[in-house]
Amino acid sequence: MKGKDIPHKMLSQDAYSTWLGIEIIESKVGYVKVGMTVRKEMLNSMNFAHGGITYSLADTAFGFTANTYGKYAVSIETSINHIEALVEGDYITAEATVDKQKMKIGFNIIEVKRGEELVALFKGVVYRTTKDWVE
Repeated sequence: MKGKDIPHKMLSQDAYSTWLGIEIIESKVGYVKVGMTVRKEMLNSMNFAHGGITYSLADTAFGFTANTYGKYAVSIETSINHIEALVEGDYITAEATVDKQKMKIGFNIIEVKRGEELVALFKGVVYRTTKDWVE
């Protein structure tokens, strides 16, 4: 299976990301950009998007990007900095901006943006298994 096609297969099997309304905007080996719209049921008690929403979008971009190399890859450490609050109707994107791969370990920085405005910064470490993605 070609690396750029793996995120599409992953999304088709991912009930949570589908429920979030995540769409793949661009996909190639070492890079995936995804987007989604913040919905009312994603808001917290202050009428801002729950922090888990930006985290989930970034985590999806992270996982999809890590798997484009053709091996099953799983996160082993992640963190996020929330920079700006989001409200219902905001369309946000997440994309890998730094991608450093070693033999079994990969490092990624995912920027979450509303338009051109940086709203969250996600960092992740991934472990790449020996299992291949197959069609």
